Amino acid sequence: EVQLVESGGGSVQAGGSLTLSCEASGDTVSGHCMGWYRQFPGKEREGVARIDTDGSTRYGDSVKGRFTISQDNAKNTLSLQMNSLNTDDTAVYYCAAGRLRADGGRIVCAFRFWGQGTQVTVSS
Repeated sequence: EVQLVESGGGSVQAGGSLTLSCEASGDTVSGHCMGWYRQFPGKEREGVARIDTDGSTRYGDSVKGRFTISQDNAKNTLSLQMNSLNTDDTAVYYCAAGRLRADGGRIVCAFRFWGQGTQVTVSS
């Protein structure tokens, strides 16, 4: 259905900033809940941020106040602005798309479609 391609990763000094982008094709970002995940070596993929179809956003505790997720419906893209980066942010970052569903009394995004990932490396 939807194909996702990330870009914008790279190397940055601690305290610096990066902006990741995700270009969608085959379907619209506006028709999905969208999110960013990251994966550390040898670890499970973890949620970073999500934006729902109503525009509401949520962030993982470790990035709250530093990262901002947004989408541009006209361009059919998703972005992640990352500020005040530290070495613990070093990971492969993935763009994801899904559908909202009820789970245990909560509304969650059932992510199903994933990009190929982009590496972010933060050095001290």
